[in-house]
Amino acid sequence: MIDIHQHRQQIDEAVTFLRSRITSPPEIIIILGTGLSSLAESLTETLSLPYQDIPNFPVSTVTSHEGNLVFGNLQGRPVAILQGRVHCYEGYSAREVALPVRVLSMLGADTVIVTNASGGLNKSFLPGTIMILTDHINLLGDNPLRGPNVDEWGPRFPDLSKPYDDRLVQTALQSAQHLALDRIVTGTYVCIPGPSLETPAETRYLRDSGGDAVGMSSIPEILVAIHAGMRVLGLSVVANVNDPDDLQPILLDDIVATARETEPVLQGLVSEIIVRC
Repeated sequence: MIDIHQHRQQIDEAVTFLRSRITSPPEIIIILGTGLSSLAESLTETLSLPYQDIPNFPVSTVTSHEGNLVFGNLQGRPVAILQGRVHCYEGYSAREVALPVRVLSMLGADTVIVTNASGGLNKSFLPGTIMILTDHINLLGDNPLRGPNVDEWGPRFPDLSKPYDDRLVQTALQSAQHLALDRIVTGTYVCIPGPSLETPAETRYLRDSGGDAVGMSSIPEILVAIHAGMRVLGLSVVANVNDPDDLQPILLDDIVATARETEPVLQGLVSEIIVRC
């Protein structure tokens, strides 16, 4: 049974710690995924805190995730950037994975922009495509909202009929058009536990289930953000495209490399979205 009293105490300790160090609350949370850490370098008036220095924050064990919480201004807006994330496959529960978003929501943030790197399932996608999430399929086998509900945090049964904010999706599409980006699509993201990558049969199953891209992250944070009443936008960099009839070896180094090649495009897109949202 989940000890909700202990979890609340952990959240409160982290909130108290961060309130004592920031000068103004963030409006927007930006979560940076695999190979997508350098957006934090665009901030002004920054305060960077390693995750291990923040009470009860989970610490990433993946080398491509920096592991810093960075406060600052982006395009004149106060933001908090999670420079790297943790995953369930590292041994964390979904509740632990989503703890930073819960903490930041209690500091006053009302919008979350989640980024990640994924494998393409849709045959029409190309490596380097940015997919704007319009729906998702959670196959993690865990949910950060399991256990007793804290009513002041959100409803027992949050509505997911529109998990991704329509206005933010339209803002992202308009921003991409303004920047003349040509590899921008919308689609459904599938989250699997990992860390093993998909077999040909699994890839075929996920595609037939309606998935356009597959990854191992983001859904715990998204569910907590929705529970907290926040607006959510998801952006996934499609690092490779999986063909179940001719599946090639997939290496993490290749995924990270493609994500980093696409990073400048994603940075420009996020910055334009910040201006418009």
